[in-house]
Amino acid sequence: MAFELPPLPYAYDALGPYMSAETLEYHHDKHHLAYVNNGNNLLKDSGLEGKSLEEIVKESYGKNAGLFNNAGQHFNHIHFWKWMKPNGGGKSLPGKIQAKIDSDLGGYDKFRTDFVQAGVTQFGSGWAWLTLKDGKFVITKTPNGENPLVHGGVPLLGVDVWEHSYYIDYRNLRPKYLEAFVDSLINWDYVLELYEAAV
Repeated sequence: MAFELPPLPYAYDALGPYMSAETLEYHHDKHHLAYVNNGNNLLKDSGLEGKSLEEIVKESYGKNAGLFNNAGQHFNHIHFWKWMKPNGGGKSLPGKIQAKIDSDLGGYDKFRTDFVQAGVTQFGSGWAWLTLKDGKFVITKTPNGENPLVHGGVPLLGVDVWEHSYYIDYRNLRPKYLEAFVDSLINWDYVLELYEAAV
């Protein structure tokens, strides 16, 4: 199964002022495309051709670093674009998601604090996650292209803390980027869709 770059689900300027058209042009058209092209080259003769992207991510982890890095980032970015929407974020969450955040994470405000903190404290490049693991919501973080799939979890929400995701708009102010993501960009309906598919 060849990797393909999906179109953005909104216009390049749709996420402003929180994420600029320039950021999306670089991040989607150049960085994500590079993961797609490199991943396709590394998939050849890997023994994993014809498998689903999730299977490629899981089976290349710890065995084929080049393929894993690009397949993992391809998977992460396919979802990252959908984890954002214009006029997103905020506190009006779908009922099922709110109930799990209340029961497992101590409520929305604690979730917001802990999720932002996970992104701030991920040293170097990586991701912060809302993960479903053993039936519970947990906040996790991973380096580089890793994601919860390779740690026994299901990624329900992820935020990219590689510098190319925020440096044009926020320079070195990663916390401000993460706060804007949570407050103004998250597509909670997509989080619900992934949660319902997982359970």
